Amino acid sequence: MPEERVPTEIKLHQRSKVMEITFSDGVSFRLPYEFLRVHSPSAEVRGHGPGQEVLQAGKRDVDIRSLEPVGSYAVQPSFSDGHATGIYSWDYLHYLGENQERLWREYLEKLKTANATRDP
Repeated sequence: MPEERVPTEIKLHQRSKVMEITFSDGVSFRLPYEFLRVHSPSAEVRGHGPGQEVLQAGKRDVDIRSLEPVGSYAVQPSFSDGHATGIYSWDYLHYLGENQERLWREYLEKLKTANATRDP
Protein backbone atom coordinates (compact mmCIF):
# COMPACT_ATOMS: atom_id res chain seq x y z
CA MET A 1 0.00 0.00 0.00
CA PRO A 2 1.47 3.42 -0.95
CA GLU A 3 2.43 5.79 1.83
CA GLU A 4 -0.35 8.18 2.70
CA ARG A 5 0.47 11.75 1.71
CA VAL A 6 -0.63 14.21 4.34
CA PRO A 7 0.27 17.88 4.56
CA THR A 8 2.68 18.90 7.26
CA GLU A 9 2.04 22.58 6.55
CA ILE A 10 -0.48 24.68 4.63
CA LYS A 11 0.03 28.44 4.30
CA LEU A 12 -2.23 30.93 2.55
CA HIS A 13 -0.30 33.86 1.09
CA GLN A 14 -2.99 36.51 0.62
CA ARG A 15 -0.80 39.08 -1.15
CA SER A 16 0.48 36.67 -3.82
CA LYS A 17 -2.77 34.64 -3.75
CA VAL A 18 -0.94 31.33 -3.41
CA MET A 19 -1.52 28.29 -1.20
CA GLU A 20 1.79 26.78 -0.15
CA ILE A 21 1.44 23.16 0.86
CA THR A 22 4.15 20.80 2.11
CA PHE A 23 3.50 17.07 2.31
CA SER A 24 4.88 14.33 4.56
CA ASP A 25 6.87 12.96 1.59
CA GLY A 26 8.85 16.23 1.58
CA VAL A 27 7.25 17.56 -1.60
CA SER A 28 6.04 21.15 -1.56
CA PHE A 29 3.78 22.98 -4.02
CA ARG A 30 2.71 26.59 -4.56
CA LEU A 31 -0.84 26.53 -5.93
CA PRO A 32 -2.34 29.86 -7.04
CA TYR A 33 -5.86 30.56 -5.75
CA GLU A 34 -7.12 30.97 -9.32
CA PHE A 35 -5.70 27.54 -10.24
CA LEU A 36 -7.37 25.95 -7.20
CA ARG A 37 -10.67 27.68 -7.99
CA VAL A 38 -10.87 26.63 -11.64
CA HIS A 39 -9.92 23.04 -10.71
CA SER A 40 -12.42 22.76 -7.88
CA PRO A 41 -13.49 19.15 -7.30
CA SER A 42 -17.08 20.29 -6.76
CA ALA A 43 -19.99 19.05 -8.87
CA GLU A 44 -20.64 22.71 -9.76
CA VAL A 45 -17.33 22.72 -11.68
CA ARG A 46 -16.79 19.07 -12.58
CA GLY A 47 -20.39 18.21 -13.38
CA HIS A 48 -21.83 14.82 -12.54
CA GLY A 49 -19.96 12.85 -15.18
CA PRO A 50 -17.49 13.03 -18.08
CA GLY A 51 -18.23 15.85 -20.50
CA GLN A 52 -20.31 17.79 -17.98
CA GLU A 53 -17.46 20.01 -16.77
CA VAL A 54 -18.25 23.71 -16.52
CA LEU A 55 -15.46 26.00 -17.71
CA GLN A 56 -14.62 28.55 -15.01
CA ALA A 57 -13.77 31.95 -16.52
CA GLY A 58 -13.06 35.31 -14.91
CA LYS A 59 -11.37 33.93 -11.80
CA ARG A 60 -8.02 35.78 -12.02
CA ASP A 61 -8.67 37.94 -8.93
CA VAL A 62 -10.28 35.30 -6.69
CA ASP A 63 -9.17 35.10 -3.04
CA ILE A 64 -9.49 32.36 -0.46
CA ARG A 65 -11.44 33.85 2.45
CA SER A 66 -11.17 30.82 4.72
CA LEU A 67 -9.90 27.26 4.73
CA GLU A 68 -11.75 24.70 6.83
CA PRO A 69 -10.51 21.21 7.64
CA VAL A 70 -12.71 18.30 6.54
CA GLY A 71 -11.99 15.38 8.83
CA SER A 72 -8.34 14.38 8.60
CA TYR A 73 -8.34 13.96 4.83
CA ALA A 74 -9.16 17.29 3.15
CA VAL A 75 -9.75 21.05 3.29
CA GLN A 76 -12.66 23.12 2.03
CA PRO A 77 -11.74 26.64 0.89
CA SER A 78 -14.25 29.44 0.76
CA PHE A 79 -13.49 31.65 -2.25
CA SER A 80 -14.26 35.36 -2.59
CA ASP A 81 -16.63 34.68 -5.53
CA GLY A 82 -18.91 32.72 -3.19
CA HIS A 83 -17.76 29.25 -4.25
CA ALA A 84 -17.34 27.05 -1.18
CA THR A 85 -18.48 23.54 -2.14
CA GLY A 86 -15.17 22.02 -3.26
CA ILE A 87 -13.60 19.51 -0.90
CA TYR A 88 -9.92 19.15 -1.75
CA SER A 89 -8.53 15.83 -0.49
CA TRP A 90 -4.82 15.54 0.26
CA ASP A 91 -4.45 13.22 -2.75
CA TYR A 92 -6.22 15.71 -5.02
CA LEU A 93 -4.03 18.61 -3.83
CA HIS A 94 -0.93 16.47 -4.41
CA TYR A 95 -2.25 15.58 -7.88
CA LEU A 96 -2.85 19.28 -8.67
CA GLY A 97 0.68 20.12 -7.57
CA GLU A 98 2.29 17.31 -9.57
CA ASN A 99 0.30 18.17 -12.71
CA GLN A 100 0.07 21.95 -12.33
CA GLU A 101 1.88 22.90 -15.55
CA ARG A 102 -0.14 20.56 -17.79
CA LEU A 103 -3.47 21.34 -16.12
CA TRP A 104 -2.88 25.09 -16.36
CA ARG A 105 -1.90 24.84 -20.04
CA GLU A 106 -5.05 22.79 -20.78
CA TYR A 107 -7.19 25.30 -18.89
CA LEU A 108 -5.77 28.25 -20.88
CA GLU A 109 -6.41 26.33 -24.12
CA LYS A 110 -10.04 25.69 -23.08
CA LEU A 111 -10.51 29.39 -22.31
CA LYS A 112 -9.10 30.34 -25.71
CA THR A 113 -11.33 27.82 -27.51
CA ALA A 114 -14.38 29.16 -25.64
CA ASN A 115 -13.33 32.75 -26.37
CA ALA A 116 -13.38 33.34 -22.61
CA THR A 117 -10.98 35.21 -20.35
CA ARG A 118 -9.35 34.91 -16.93
CA ASP A 119 -10.41 38.49 -16.14
CA PRO A 120 -13.58 39.09 -14.13
